[in-house]
Amino acid sequence: MMKLDRYDLAILRILAQDGRITKSRLAEEVNLSISPAWERVRRLEESGVIRGYRTDIDWARAFKGSRIIVEVTLARHTAQDMRRFEERVAAAPEVTQCHATGGGVDYVLHVMSRDIDHYQRFIDALLTDELGIERYFTYIVTKVVKNVPETMPDWASDAISGGE
Repeated sequence: MMKLDRYDLAILRILAQDGRITKSRLAEEVNLSISPAWERVRRLEESGVIRGYRTDIDWARAFKGSRIIVEVTLARHTAQDMRRFEERVAAAPEVTQCHATGGGVDYVLHVMSRDIDHYQRFIDALLTDELGIERYFTYIVTKVVKNVPETMPDWASDAISGGE
């Protein structure tokens, strides 16, 4: 894990809110000159802390579709079975997020589909591919209550300063 200081944290916080900020504005916000501020950004990118820059799109305004959350439990938990499932899900354009979880289910998927029929055909294909799915539960999203890009949690600053 990369050691971060208060300047790095400030840069991350600002970029999480505005990935299109200019070099000069970023430097001004963190109280550094342009070159040192941008060197820090480059170092954060090269280390993988900054994974990329994206545009936050409201897909519901762009097209009518269905958001679905799926809990998946595999029949077996061998490395090969999990890898096969993860590779298939990673290649599926319908899956926007997939989280391996501990507890009652193995994976939680976020799926975008044109409609419920499209979703059902997608699930049927997963089952036909013999990925070892023991059971799955489908939850249709009826309303998005909160959906914000990940930002730095408040407790992260405490972790850097040594607080609890």
